[in-house]
Amino acid sequence: MSAGGVYRSFDGGDSWAPSNPGISAYFMPENEYPEYGQCVHKVARGVDGSFFAQNHRGVYRSDDGGASWVSIADGLPTDFGFAILAHPTRPGTVWNIPVANDGERIPPDAQLQVQRSDDGGRTWRMQAAGLPAASYTCVLRDAACLDTSEPVGLYFGTRNGDVFVSVDDGDSFSRIATQLPDVLVVRAAQLP
Repeated sequence: MSAGGVYRSFDGGDSWAPSNPGISAYFMPENEYPEYGQCVHKVARGVDGSFFAQNHRGVYRSDDGGASWVSIADGLPTDFGFAILAHPTRPGTVWNIPVANDGERIPPDAQLQVQRSDDGGRTWRMQAAGLPAASYTCVLRDAACLDTSEPVGLYFGTRNGDVFVSVDDGDSFSRIATQLPDVLVVRAAQLP
């Protein structure tokens, strides 16, 4: 949860406990790694049970059900953002949509982009074909999603009202809507 950290339940949600070992809360004056208080923006579950978290300045992976976390921000242009997505069928494939920083809520170097990793966040590569450079907007936490096609479809909407789609695992994007209000939520559905 935002400003509370990651919490886990082992009894169907009757009780909850913080689970943030390895997640930084750089803004905490006395302890950068507190038990709770981290600002989680989004958590995605990989098909193999791994978890990926985009925090307020931090990108993390957990391979033990959220008991511990490791930073996977190396190689990203920034560790700030709101959205993170895990491939529905391919272990280790994850997408991150970076934001320059918490003061400037625009893409790094004003290039709207998606960062993709195929090895659980060890390495990243930018996917921006079809996305605008000179972009001064951002993608919020629930404004990005995947479908279950093969190759997977990736969809996201921006604060300036554009919606983009990729039908090839993020290799290229097309703008499918423009001039909407702030796009806060995007969901994909496959119809018969």
